[in-house]
Amino acid sequence: MGKFGPRSPGLIFPTETAPRETNAASPYERTLRMLPQPDPLPDDLPAPVDDGAASHLPGQTLPAVEFTASDGMRVRLDTVDSGRWVLYLYPLTGEPGVDMPPGWNQIPGARGCTAEACGFRDNLTDMQVAGAQKVLALSTDDADYQRALVSRMHLPYPMLSDPQLTLAKALDLPTFEVEGMTLYKRLTMVVDGARITHVFYPIFPPDSHAAEVLDWLRANPVRQPT
Repeated sequence: MGKFGPRSPGLIFPTETAPRETNAASPYERTLRMLPQPDPLPDDLPAPVDDGAASHLPGQTLPAVEFTASDGMRVRLDTVDSGRWVLYLYPLTGEPGVDMPPGWNQIPGARGCTAEACGFRDNLTDMQVAGAQKVLALSTDDADYQRALVSRMHLPYPMLSDPQLTLAKALDLPTFEVEGMTLYKRLTMVVDGARITHVFYPIFPPDSHAAEVLDWLRANPVRQPT
């Protein structure tokens, strides 16, 4: 789905945190301020409604399916990590100056993928402190297209390419149609090992969703074995 063209290379985003400074921005905070930012979202975006299409997911086990990641690796979902991690699904991302599908802003929950991706970028270190060892993203975008997005927006986590909707078929995930394309509806899973512990769906607004996930992680720490 690389129909929106190539992107320019970027820098690797540092994921290590630094001590907070009193009455001054820390090096980590200053780094965040220097990162490229997505365009602000319109105020009148329609909010998606909960159609119940994800209510069956908590407690399920991720299937043993593999995807190509933006870093070139093959990732099998049921072996990503033995601890807690986060997988978020999104429809597709655009490029500044390139038109999205007609009526994109009017589709509830469609607009905001780049803003959501940057939210996970900016909250990644705090999510790791809160117990989520990894964050992964997945969409139907092809791997080269995702690689360009990772480079352009300095995303410090891999994005997985699922053009055949393999995960949607395995878990009966919600999708929608636009311009002859079948795309994922926005959805986030908190996973422990291969078991889906919690699901965020629907998601709105997408630009503050990562902070919502971080709040949940802090409120629901991983139980340590006794």
